[in-house]
Amino acid sequence: MNHMNGNCPKLYEERGYAMKHELLMEFTDKQIEQVDELIRKYRTIPGSLLVVLEEVQKVCTYLPMCLQRYVAENMNISPSTVHGVVTFYSYFSTVPKGRRVIKVCSGTACYVKRSQDITNSLQQHLHIKDGEVTEDGEYSLEEVRCLGACGLAPVVMIGADTFGLVDPEKAEEILLKDKVEESHVG
Repeated sequence: MNHMNGNCPKLYEERGYAMKHELLMEFTDKQIEQVDELIRKYRTIPGSLLVVLEEVQKVCTYLPMCLQRYVAENMNISPSTVHGVVTFYSYFSTVPKGRRVIKVCSGTACYVKRSQDITNSLQQHLHIKDGEVTEDGEYSLEEVRCLGACGLAPVVMIGADTFGLVDPEKAEEILLKDKVEESHVG
């Protein structure tokens, strides 16, 4: 942008500082540095918004409005375009999620095999409700309509890992399995 008014660069600098300050209330310095690096990497590549948003969500776990505005400003894209992409794709979240998202299927096959009991057990064990995040930020819990694995009902996913034929009486055991699998990966 070519502005004749000499105050514009200062205005943009102040707005950038205010945006960053707002982000630092939600995220760490390291997360913001990673976001900045992603934006620098993709800013000049046409059509890269979707990739940037996916990568930013991996870093920050969700995309609140302040982060959407920050991405828009720094990629020279309108905030409404960024928000439109975020709200169009169900992959994106505008609310905090845990590092490991637990999805309990509530589709018909899972429901008749007591998926609600699984949800209740996990809620009790993790001390959270559907849509909430554990205090340590490790897990969030979501009841979803269908995970497409009806033959394994009832089904629970933790991250990319699928647990089928889950016994509602022993639902919390999948958390132990997840921690063991995660420790072998990490």
